[in-house]
Amino acid sequence: MPGIGPLVFDPREVAVMPNPFLLFRRLQDEDPVHWSPRLSGWILTRYEDVRRAAITSDMSADRLRPFFAQLPDAQRSRLADLIRYLTPWAPFRDPPYHTRIRSMMNKAFMPRVTEARLTPSIAAIVGNLLDAMERQAAPDLIRDFAYALPATVIMDLLGVPRMDLQLVKHWSDEMALFIGSAQDVPEKYARAQEGTRLMGDYFRELIADRRKSRRDDLITDLIEVRDDTGGLDDDEVVAACILMLFAGHETTTNLIGNGMLAFLRHPEALARLRDEPALAPTAVEECLRYDGPIGALVRVVAVEHEVHGRTLRKGDRVFPMINAANRDGRAFPDPDRFDIARRPNPHVTFGFGPHFCLGAPLARLEGKLALGEIARRYPGLALADESLAWTDSLSLRGLSKLPVRLDSPAHVPSRRIA
Repeated sequence: MPGIGPLVFDPREVAVMPNPFLLFRRLQDEDPVHWSPRLSGWILTRYEDVRRAAITSDMSADRLRPFFAQLPDAQRSRLADLIRYLTPWAPFRDPPYHTRIRSMMNKAFMPRVTEARLTPSIAAIVGNLLDAMERQAAPDLIRDFAYALPATVIMDLLGVPRMDLQLVKHWSDEMALFIGSAQDVPEKYARAQEGTRLMGDYFRELIADRRKSRRDDLITDLIEVRDDTGGLDDDEVVAACILMLFAGHETTTNLIGNGMLAFLRHPEALARLRDEPALAPTAVEECLRYDGPIGALVRVVAVEHEVHGRTLRKGDRVFPMINAANRDGRAFPDPDRFDIARRPNPHVTFGFGPHFCLGAPLARLEGKLALGEIARRYPGLALADESLAWTDSLSLRGLSKLPVRLDSPAHVPSRRIA
């Protein structure tokens, strides 16, 4: 299919990654349904179009199974664990399978994720990580804090030993090469397969242990949860554990990292959050909107239809750009202004409808406690280096490092963020 218009969206462009919003604005105004030859798919950038794509039955989330099905037998065999453990993921499935899996995960996950239950433990992790970061000669908010916080929280919920954090990080990084990577990386499928295999084997051992002796953790809950059709089989439990671990830390790492970069570039907002800690919840929502952790959804056209005069044919791939929608002036007044008191703030970062993010309450709580405590502790926080590196991903958006100068941390008694 030929390109449409003079604009070309190519996620490989290094110049675009630090600030894609100028290009998004042009696409919204000039070519809101843009054909990308690089991605062989349609790019949606306007708020209402992205929102509709997230909920309409004209689009399917079931994109992995068709992809794997068209591969040669030998290649499918080499990717056996990717197929085994990723195709049951709820974000990649439609009803009725999605309905069942999501319902079971809700039953296991939601009772454990309450503010009253988790605030003390998350606040303690935040404090310990920041204490450790202060001892670093060259502190990095991603390496020393933003990665470790959500990973530790979800590992604790699952019942995964904290000592395995770096092991889990390596496997997760390898899986990320397949899930949303925009560029060609040598052996990326093989590396993602191996990372998935090792993580699958790891969780199978933990599941076997819980079947012998239950514990007060999420793995045990996933094993024991039931509905009218019965329980989850072992592959589904493993898949759910991998999904929660991967999605539960990758997106929140990016929320904290991208959010802190916005604060560092708007020091008046950081000062305001320090002086008005009750703004922490709306500050998190603005971080999710302004430069959020999700780059794009991926959908497959299930029913041929038209959008703004373009015909989207059955089987076409569609990329609803979340961060573009969140800066659409048609939905947000003064969309490029970072306003931590913004109300209302109907961003689409967590999606809509059946695929609304399961981990949204946990991400919000972690973000509120993390951003509030950083603002309180470090009145002189500043970027140590302007040469920032963004991760190679279309689906996820985040920094791979964020070097900072802490300057005279404010050692005052900790307090709960309202």
